[in-house]
Amino acid sequence: MSRAATAPVAAIVSFRLGGPDGVSVEAAKWGWALGELGFHVRTVAGSGNADVVVPGLAIDAPGPPAAADVAAAVDGAGLVVVENLCSLPLNPAAAEVVAGVLAGRRAVLHHHDLPWQRPRFAGWPPPPDDPAWVHVTINDLSRDELAAHGVHATTVRNTFDPDPPTGSREETRSVLGVAPGTRLLVQPTRALARKSVGDAIALAAGLDAVYWLLGPPEDGYGPELDRLLAAATVPVVHGLGAATMADAYAACDAVAFPSSWEGFGNPVVESALYRRPLALHRYPVAKELEAFGFRWFPADDAAPLAAWLDDPDPALLDHNQAVARASFDLNDLPGRLAALFDRAGWASW
Repeated sequence: MSRAATAPVAAIVSFRLGGPDGVSVEAAKWGWALGELGFHVRTVAGSGNADVVVPGLAIDAPGPPAAADVAAAVDGAGLVVVENLCSLPLNPAAAEVVAGVLAGRRAVLHHHDLPWQRPRFAGWPPPPDDPAWVHVTINDLSRDELAAHGVHATTVRNTFDPDPPTGSREETRSVLGVAPGTRLLVQPTRALARKSVGDAIALAAGLDAVYWLLGPPEDGYGPELDRLLAAATVPVVHGLGAATMADAYAACDAVAFPSSWEGFGNPVVESALYRRPLALHRYPVAKELEAFGFRWFPADDAAPLAAWLDDPDPALLDHNQAVARASFDLNDLPGRLAALFDRAGWASW
């Protein structure tokens, strides 16, 4: 009998999976870690690339999924991991159905965001709870906020490949039309109001750099993004195109991350592992990450970063890379999840 046939099943459920968004990226890492722990992993989502697609789970679904369809999708799973679907009310009807199906079952609610952390959801209640469930947050701020609502959670921060793939610097810059000796500033995010695209463009202007925004606009931000890019006084590149994230980090000279809010902020750690200087606003969770020892540049003053680029000091890159490897290593994730399950008393599946 094959290992897959005898292994316990873990189902990962979300609005969408398999894409470049942060929830999908981290869900894939959890899927790998669960596989390392001996699970057969099944992915379930409303859209994207998943083993089972239940359209009613999608963010823009016209109606909720049938409870029978959700139950069938997670049938046989000894563990269900819910990735943000019951955390942020982007499809409240779907969240209600999922919570009902999982009542009394072993589940991990993996919270990347909480309702009140987004202005438009400020009045929403906390995520659902059940004695059979374990709650996990990706930062201490969310853990403490859940505690204030009577929900106990454990922090498991995002993790990363300590030796990420090497991208193609010269080829990528050539495709983008970036001349030798020209600075390239990358913003490795989608375009939303909280990503502060205008501040990143201003930083690029202060560095006399080409500005490269990787992600598309969402949540109706398209018209504002068009206005900002059209008004930019520096050359602009928009979209990842055929490049990979590794190519983008290899091609750039610095990383801009001026977000006003992030549940975590993967570019903080990615830029360190790819050995690129980072300029950011110290959004609330960034202060937690800074406590690990990272050294950054301000996003609202180009002068310090410009001076460093004029005379780079590799010691800063060495330091940030060492911090990232020591505290955010993907290889540590299986052990952290195993410890989480042990504390929950989940000795068998």
